[in-house]
Amino acid sequence: MEDTAIWFGLAPKPDMPYSCSGVEVTVNRHKTLRKPEWLRVKIPGDGRFAEIRRLLRSLDLPTVCFEAACPNRAECWSEGHATVMILGDVCTRSCAFCNVKSGRPAETDPDEPDRVAEAVRLMGIRHVVITSVTRDDLPDEGAGHWAKVIRAVNETGVTVEALVPDFHAKAHLIKTVTDAAPLIYSHNIETVRRLTPSVRSVADYDMSLKALKTAASLGAYTKSGLMVGLGETKEEVLDTLRDLRSAGVKVVTLGQYLQPTRQNHPVHRYVTPEEFDLYAAHARELGFDGVESAPLVRSSYHATRHRDLALTHRAASR
Repeated sequence: MEDTAIWFGLAPKPDMPYSCSGVEVTVNRHKTLRKPEWLRVKIPGDGRFAEIRRLLRSLDLPTVCFEAACPNRAECWSEGHATVMILGDVCTRSCAFCNVKSGRPAETDPDEPDRVAEAVRLMGIRHVVITSVTRDDLPDEGAGHWAKVIRAVNETGVTVEALVPDFHAKAHLIKTVTDAAPLIYSHNIETVRRLTPSVRSVADYDMSLKALKTAASLGAYTKSGLMVGLGETKEEVLDTLRDLRSAGVKVVTLGQYLQPTRQNHPVHRYVTPEEFDLYAAHARELGFDGVESAPLVRSSYHATRHRDLALTHRAASR
């Protein structure tokens, strides 16, 4: 089977209004921005798309590709990508850009590592991206559970990208995850320094950089991503790219922010494909191994490309 990736991701609510079939995205109660042509994609309803949906539902691994109308689901599902969640569906933080429920999460599911590994096995894929809600309620912030999931998937022979929370940049928690040997250690900085307090809850720009730098110092192949269109300037995006590269990040993704609900942070503007190309060129000049920069890019877009980069890096390091 051709190389494919599955994305275990965060779950926005099903009524998210940025459906690719829609024309407008709500900015606030009184104003809307018209969605540009480059953000409209067609969603299929059969073939591999339907097959992946049935499989994940049968394993009680809720997909968020369908419910959130991810702009890439046509491409990803047809190639064997999908999006589900680990560590529950309630986050202990409440970031302004995110529509994941916040509050008191349930207990962790001890069977989840085996169910995720079974999904990977049944799909016949070679690489998996796993992410989760933030679990500040747990003594180890979920790091131990992360390690169990990674090890369970590793036993199937599938490589893992772990898209993790910041763990408050605690070195011993980060090491718990890196010791489980994910091929890629990923943590998203999400936005520029100036906007972090208004966009992210609890999370801190420098704390995220510290977490990424710590993971890199432990030998991990690191990756990060950010959204644009939140009100940042071009120079702030370029500064963030420089900061990430200085922290040892090898792969970076940039994509358009889309407002989930009226209660979330508004879309400030739609960034043009040409501006995304500018960011990509600058990132390559900085020396990133991998760069994904386009309006519809999300954290795990072209994940198998990043797997190949990480494998090449691992082989060269031996």
